[in-house]
Amino acid sequence: MSQLLRVHDFCVSKDGFGAGVGQSLERPFGHADPGLMFAWAGATASWPNRTEPGGSRGLDDYMTREVDRNIGAEIMGRNKFSPQRGPWLDHTWQGWWGDEPPFHTPVFVMTHHERPSFTLSDTTFHFVDGTPADVLAQARAAAQGRDVRLGGGAGTLRQFLDAGLVDTMHVAVHDVELGAGARLWHSPQELLDQFHLDVVPSPSGVVHHLFWRK
Repeated sequence: MSQLLRVHDFCVSKDGFGAGVGQSLERPFGHADPGLMFAWAGATASWPNRTEPGGSRGLDDYMTREVDRNIGAEIMGRNKFSPQRGPWLDHTWQGWWGDEPPFHTPVFVMTHHERPSFTLSDTTFHFVDGTPADVLAQARAAAQGRDVRLGGGAGTLRQFLDAGLVDTMHVAVHDVELGAGARLWHSPQELLDQFHLDVVPSPSGVVHHLFWRK
């Protein structure tokens, strides 16, 4: 059985940006407001950080539940892991997620500046320099037969899309314009040479774009 490379719940603005400009420790998404971009998922019954009962059901909730199904490893770009650029000057930085990261699998962070792996709770972070195909091979080996999730950011997704490696992708398009930042696309139509596409609006206001390889 083949191991899929899947993208889940990746949020972009209606002008195609997955994050804004000026990423920093205080603003992981730059000038973009993550509370606005991810509000649709945070309102669902299945949102993992929910602290009170309730939450919406329906399509948004289904998409939120699908994120972890049959995932055995994660790939992300360095800018999803850290605001630092260039050589690692601070190895005490261990990501945005605290002592219990939400991944629960091996995570492969793509970077030209490798550093030693480390483990927090049940998540081990590996820092790898290689082509998308090379990194995917490592992640598939670590996933032990399960699928691999491609977590972002937008530049990392484009590398894997341009290499023809993504099997399925879910992108939630929010009705806000960022104007600048990390762009996933100018239009989702750019990907129709590789993928079938269903576009499904949600009562929450986001529009879910569901891609699967031709």
